[in-house]
Amino acid sequence: MKPVRNLDPYLGKSFDMKVIKVNRRRGNIVLSRKLFLETINASLKEETLAGLEEGKLVEGAIKNITEYGAFVDLGGVDGLLHITDMSWGRLNHPSEMFQVGDKVEVAVLKYDKDTERVSLGYKQKFPDPWLSVEERYPIQATVKGKVVSITDYGAFVELEPGIEGLVHVSEMSWTKKVKSAKGMVNLGDQVEALILQVDSDNRRISLGMKQITPNPWMAIAEKYQPGMIVTGTVRNITEFGAF
Repeated sequence: MKPVRNLDPYLGKSFDMKVIKVNRRRGNIVLSRKLFLETINASLKEETLAGLEEGKLVEGAIKNITEYGAFVDLGGVDGLLHITDMSWGRLNHPSEMFQVGDKVEVAVLKYDKDTERVSLGYKQKFPDPWLSVEERYPIQATVKGKVVSITDYGAFVELEPGIEGLVHVSEMSWTKKVKSAKGMVNLGDQVEALILQVDSDNRRISLGMKQITPNPWMAIAEKYQPGMIVTGTVRNITEFGAF
């Protein structure tokens, strides 16, 4: 309930008010819309709190959105829907999923009766994709995904919402010495990779891009026999020899 600066939109409309003062001598009555709403909200709040319990699904409306989450009006009580509890997938900002005024059904994750703080979850209404990840992504399976994050040590590839795998720089090329993934892939790239390892307990999947192509070193023994004369280009010179 915020102070109203412009009362023009309320002209000609009817509202419920609470009488706070009557002056018979002057013939006027002081009314308060705010006190009336506070009384209604107090009753609604008491009813809402009485029905809250962890694990229960409740309905509400998005009241406010911040960088870290959204506040949901449950009926006289606001609950926090943190950004990490909105989606199993990667989310940069709550506004990617919700807007102020949206009606939502959420799960009560935690309710502190002493502080009346309520933590809510939206993704908890849906199955955790990691529970069956080993069945859907067996080792040595070939997968395709989108590059969603790049670091010096590798690139994270989204295989599906909520499931990402890491392609370490050492698994990007058979022939290049990759020092940073930034020179190998770009954000948004669609890449093909091989499942190298799945750790569902720690929610980690290791991927390999170089394994999609044959390892050239496997054919070295067949292509170059001891005693053969070959021609090549000097690429590097050191104190102990030349490459």
